[in-house]
Amino acid sequence: MKNSVYLALLAGLAGCATLPSSGPTGKQIESSAVAPKEGVPIQVIEIQSAADLPAGVVSTSPAAILPQAASTPTDMVGPGDVLDINIYEAGVTLFASSSPATAAGQLSAPGVQVQKLPPTRIDDLGNITIPYAGMLHVGGLTTAEIEATIRNSLRGLSQNPQIIVTLNQAITNTIIVGGEVARPGRLVLQTNRESLSDVIALAGGYRGNSKDLMVRIMRGDASADVRINDIVENPALDVRIRPGDRLMLVDDPRTYSILGASGRIEQVPFRRSAVSLAEAIATAGGTNPNLGDPAAIFLFRYVVDAEGKEVPRVYHINMMQTGAYFIAQKFTMQDKDVLYFGNAAANQPSKLVQLISQLFSPILTVTSAVSVIQNSNN
Repeated sequence: MKNSVYLALLAGLAGCATLPSSGPTGKQIESSAVAPKEGVPIQVIEIQSAADLPAGVVSTSPAAILPQAASTPTDMVGPGDVLDINIYEAGVTLFASSSPATAAGQLSAPGVQVQKLPPTRIDDLGNITIPYAGMLHVGGLTTAEIEATIRNSLRGLSQNPQIIVTLNQAITNTIIVGGEVARPGRLVLQTNRESLSDVIALAGGYRGNSKDLMVRIMRGDASADVRINDIVENPALDVRIRPGDRLMLVDDPRTYSILGASGRIEQVPFRRSAVSLAEAIATAGGTNPNLGDPAAIFLFRYVVDAEGKEVPRVYHINMMQTGAYFIAQKFTMQDKDVLYFGNAAANQPSKLVQLISQLFSPILTVTSAVSVIQNSNN
């Protein structure tokens, strides 16, 4: 009976097409990439020296993407701004408080008078209305230019009026900051020389971990993305912010995935701005000694070709070679990379032995127990 059970189990194993596996071997990956059943072939690049390393990601400066707005004066006004306007007159005045003399149609008595107009909002067309002067277009002017415009409009109506215009509420010379900052909202640019890092600091600083934060700068219909940590490493990314810009800080952690016959399978966030392939392999726990092949470590990545299209690339590194450990320190991981540890074809016999052992262990245990019972009965 015992022999018949063994034969039945062996027959079942012989009928299995494949043994359990965590993924393809290195040879299977290379063959399926070069001659896929569907789609176009995928280029497999052998990393054997520093010359084979892919070019690192060069962060494009927002200045090359965003339209270059001309620098504007800090006191230039536009629609939505609120002005405080004071009109000073000496001698015979036009803007005088009501009195019996003025009620009779006479001008007020000589002296220095000041007329503070109610807060004046610039309309959507950039116009304001001044008593006796009518509607004036002031959008795009500075406060000094508005003073001259009002004074000229009152010429002949008032004796040498002096005008003082100040900004009560500034809208034109502001930006909007939102997302992961301490104080989101509208921010006035006091000098119009504030950089990206200046604006983030004026908004109370960022919230969260800088390595996970990305700031999107929107100017008109264009936008550019910059990572907070990259600003520290590359000051050229700390661009000048212009009035009307909109900034949004978002939590967008960079990650890479670990698959195959490694010590662990997971999605790993970047610990720093730059992570090398050697560090990624160490984080994965290296190759599983029972399943993996150190000579078959692959990295899957999308790259942009000369035509600007995204195409898949596979990079192969053989960690059985001494030089590979130095090269892996220079290989920089990128966001959404997939690090795959290939299965070792030589491990298939050991898997068969383990499987047979697992299947036979319960039978051997039962057989041993029966033998003990029979011996005790005898």
